[in-house]
Amino acid sequence: MLTFTKTAGLGMVLLVAPMLAVCLLPTHSTGTAVLADAAATYKAKCASCHGADGSGNTPAGKSLKVRDLRSADIKNMSDDALYNVIAKGKGKMPAYEKTLGADQCKALVAYIRQLK
Repeated sequence: MLTFTKTAGLGMVLLVAPMLAVCLLPTHSTGTAVLADAAATYKAKCASCHGADGSGNTPAGKSLKVRDLRSADIKNMSDDALYNVIAKGKGKMPAYEKTLGADQCKALVAYIRQLK
């Protein structure tokens, strides 16, 4: 996990941000393949509650009051925070790190980021 100190300037953020994006994707696949795999995982594990488009507009999503994954609240979450929700679970959201593995959880973060 990366932490920034109060003294970290913009130059530090510009150097670290691209590294963080690269570290987010698993290294065993290309970016396109990772997103394709993540799309299949999302469809199998997430869409029943969050909807194919991430809106949460499903019977289960409405019942559980899931958040719209395309919302500003989710978009403003750090990748690390979103990863932790997917991996460790939160509230009624189950944890997926043990069943999917860290790489797939990271790929899901990247997939969710591209939902429109």
